[in-house]
Amino acid sequence: MQFSIYWFRKRKKEIEIMRLFGKKKDEKEMVKEQSGCCCGGNCNEESVEAAKETLSSGANVKVLGGGCDKCNALEKNVKEALSELGMTDEIDHVTDFGQIAAMGVMSTPALVIDNKVVSMGKVLSKDDVIKALKKVRG
Repeated sequence: MQFSIYWFRKRKKEIEIMRLFGKKKDEKEMVKEQSGCCCGGNCNEESVEAAKETLSSGANVKVLGGGCDKCNALEKNVKEALSELGMTDEIDHVTDFGQIAAMGVMSTPALVIDNKVVSMGKVLSKDDVIKALKKVRG
């Protein structure tokens, strides 16, 4: 991510103001808040590559979520939709929030088909999953 000179000047002023009023928020915390990175600015090349490799490998249909009831309901609906369409794809259930954020998903459950996020933040019905599969795969 590239930052402009304006961003650095703004950051410097924020730090000066916080020091003036006794707010002690360290620089690393502030970078985390303003960073667009899924790990809050603590990533390195190895962790980014590992997340990309994990996301690109495995099944072509992925349910993203921590394993809550909604995530499990979405996975059940996806299984039903795949069986109704006669597809034999495996389903990966990704529970690592670092990998989930690397896909650009900020609310779960989410559905990824062929590395495209087709839904996030809601449980799709079986019919909605069928529509999404047909739309992505043609």
